[in-house]
Amino acid sequence: MAKPNFQYEKRQKELEKKRKKEEKLKRKADKGSGPDDGSEPSEVDADEPATDGAAPASE
Repeated sequence: MAKPNFQYEKRQKELEKKRKKEEKLKRKADKGSGPDDGSEPSEVDADEPATDGAAPASE
């Protein structure tokens, strides 16, 4: 009688989990970018340094 290959089964479960997680993240990203309620620009502004057109003060 053949022994079960537990490593193969574990790897398949891990791949399935990873695939489902990626799909969920993709759906979440698509859902977030669908309606244009103006929330995206505020997120972009938070990531970028604030610039008001003035020269850098590092000199």
